[in-house]
Amino acid sequence: MTTSSTSTTTGRPALHSPVIDWFGTHARDLPWRRPEAGPWGVMVSEFMLQQTPVARVLPVYEHWISRWPRPADLAVEAPGEAVRAWGRLGYPRRALRLHSAASAIAERHGGDVPRDHTKLLALPGVGEYTAAAVASFAYGQRHAVLDTNVRRVFARAVAGTQYPPTATTAAERRLARDLLPDDEQTAAAWAAATMELGALVCTARTPDCARCPIADRCSWRLAGSPAHDGPPRRGQTYAGTDRQVRGKLLAVLRESAVPVPQEALDAVWDEPVQRARALDGLVADGLVEPLDGGAYRLPLS
Repeated sequence: MTTSSTSTTTGRPALHSPVIDWFGTHARDLPWRRPEAGPWGVMVSEFMLQQTPVARVLPVYEHWISRWPRPADLAVEAPGEAVRAWGRLGYPRRALRLHSAASAIAERHGGDVPRDHTKLLALPGVGEYTAAAVASFAYGQRHAVLDTNVRRVFARAVAGTQYPPTATTAAERRLARDLLPDDEQTAAAWAAATMELGALVCTARTPDCARCPIADRCSWRLAGSPAHDGPPRRGQTYAGTDRQVRGKLLAVLRESAVPVPQEALDAVWDEPVQRARALDGLVADGLVEPLDGGAYRLPLS
């Protein structure tokens, strides 16, 4: 790949060409990047990849697309089937949101994922990041796509800090817009390339600067790779949390074709208060339906 734009904001190095050229050689062959994936495949991948590694997403994505190759195919299913097919990806509310988005696409857009960023953003469950990602990766449009990997690349290469702020800031959004190439095709390539660079090379814990195509112009590296001086960055815990209990409860419900009695759910976790809190949360989130007689099932509507 080549670029038609090689400058960023005043005084910043030319980053586009080396990063995009690196991507052209080193990009992973992922199914949602293939032409046959289409916009729906891109959208499904973006929902699944939120806070979830590629290796875990791949088998679920393949099964999902095989079963529901178009939004309308998913829209006619019960929401609970989306939750069941989500498996152990985590954060299962994403499955319900993707089902809602598929239904809206079928109803409002004739079954085709809309091209327009504003229409994408109006879909249920689609936020600014997902709308920009689908518009960029599926339709080759010019949008700043800011995920954790891209934010880290920009923090190091331009801002000279080891990590970006905990939450995305207005300054980061301005920087992303400033760095965006003018040409649509180049901008779309830049969005994908910076994301891949952060995922494979400019990683959080062990960046491989020797493999980085912009190591010689990275502000953080040129400053001597100063250590992070902000609040401590804590990893997410899972064992013993309500998330773990919710996952265990959902696993029982996913594996059953019939409603599950309360006593079967009680058996998955010993602590009754936490178990009840987790089950109440699943019901409140629409992931589980309580039935008369004390049984539970995945949602049908």
